[in-house]
Amino acid sequence: QVQLVESGGGLVQAGDSLRLSCAASDSTFDTYIVGWFRRAPGKEREFVGAISNSGSHTYPANFVKGRFTFSRDNAKTTAYLQMNNLKPEDTAVYYCAAGRRPDAQWYSSTAYDYWGQGTQVTVSS
Repeated sequence: QVQLVESGGGLVQAGDSLRLSCAASDSTFDTYIVGWFRRAPGKEREFVGAISNSGSHTYPANFVKGRFTFSRDNAKTTAYLQMNNLKPEDTAVYYCAAGRRPDAQWYSSTAYDYWGQGTQVTVSS
């Protein structure tokens, strides 16, 4: 059982940056792909991006390319989501998730076995 804890959310203004962290409890963290999702009020959960278990590959959703970056530090069992040039439409609860199924479609929430509790990001205009 892997426990994930997100942190780093908050209230910012449009154009600001935030870095979200996803801390894992398990030393096998480096065997998991980490995905990031978000859910805005009244909307479906949305894939934001993912990072491979080694950190060598990232898979950002089209709408975040050039603004969000994904990284991880396996020695610290922590993944990061750096969000720059935030927009009001980025307001949502952000979740990290971990999975390691070999045939998984990483943009789908069904690929992940473990989820964090979420952290609120609010971007004011």
